[in-house]
Amino acid sequence: MARVDKDDDITGTGEPAPNPVWFKPIMIGLMLIGLAWVLVFYLSGMAYPIPGIDAWNLVIGFGIAFVGFLMTTRWR
Repeated sequence: MARVDKDDDITGTGEPAPNPVWFKPIMIGLMLIGLAWVLVFYLSGMAYPIPGIDAWNLVIGFGIAFVGFLMTTRWR
């Protein structure tokens, strides 16, 4: 007997269940926030959004955007 995972909900048609309503706005929002973070970093002369951590602002910005891109792999 196969175990059914919570993520593998199946509708009556045998297809995976659709994503919740909040999934797409969060996914797109994370990608845009990451992009905005990196843009602010470069346009402010590498001083903002968090002063004092220098290039780590890039890691934060790309990390936020990366989470959004990872969510695209689960989008149905």
